[in-house]
Amino acid sequence: MEYLLPTLREKREVDSLIRDTIDKVVVLRFGRSSDSVCLQLDDILYKSARDVSRFATVALVDVDSEKIQVYVKYFDIAFIPSTIFFFNAHHMKMDSGSADHTKWVGTFQRKQDFVDVVEVFICMILECPVKV
Repeated sequence: MEYLLPTLREKREVDSLIRDTIDKVVVLRFGRSSDSVCLQLDDILYKSARDVSRFATVALVDVDSEKIQVYVKYFDIAFIPSTIFFFNAHHMKMDSGSADHTKWVGTFQRKQDFVDVVEVFICMILECPVKV
């Protein structure tokens, strides 16, 4: 069975997903389906979606849609793909080694890299003990 990723093209769709998803990480990939790097990331997200489905919801956001531009400007989507994470309608910040702590810019090298990032967010939320 295929696990399809929804593509959001309207602000109200993004608003609804962020607002109505409770106790799961919301992963929004901002990009375009015609970009080769976005397609590489989409493949990783697609392959990971089932594995993280218990604790995350993944969706694609079409940056070329006119009805999405408010989010493109608000999150300063200058480079694609950019991936933004939310939990219970709160934007999750991250330190990925870049100056921008609001989003992941670029793709992940492997499926496990993406799963690891989502798991870090879950541990932050659940306040998992640090293993030494």
